[in-house]
Amino acid sequence: MFVAKKGDTVKIHYTGTLKDGTVFDSSQDKQPLHFIVGQKEVLKGVDQAVIGMVPGETKTVVLAPEVAYGAVKPELIETIAREDLPADLNPKIGNQIEITREDGSLLYVMVTAADDTSITLDANHPLAGRELTFEIHMQEVIPEAEQKKNGMTNMMVEQLKNQRRPN
Repeated sequence: MFVAKKGDTVKIHYTGTLKDGTVFDSSQDKQPLHFIVGQKEVLKGVDQAVIGMVPGETKTVVLAPEVAYGAVKPELIETIAREDLPADLNPKIGNQIEITREDGSLLYVMVTAADDTSITLDANHPLAGRELTFEIHMQEVIPEAEQKKNGMTNMMVEQLKNQRRPN
């Protein structure tokens, strides 16, 4: 049985909840999430939590905002006069608006306040600034060394298949 460490590929099932118990994300009834530990493919706190886990183990961790979606950044919150909005746009609190930046990339903002004269838009991640709880169940650990060995073996087999054989 392998113990998860940096560089290993792991497969986990997880459920993420807020302080009040509301589930905000889960891999239950889906394929397990797989990622390489230490490669910044998942939240920092989840990445750190799986280190030392073994297949079959379940762990519950509480993530501070700093190792989840970060702190709320006030500079990503802006109030705009309604008169500056397109006439056909009538946003309500809770609406998500897609904004095209000058470089053509998209920015998604949430309407967090609205009155007759202005709206407040927030570009922070919806879970920024929140403490999150994750229940993590380790399904599989594939050691880095095994990945390299299997990767090399698979690469050699493919090369041999693609070589022409003399008649």
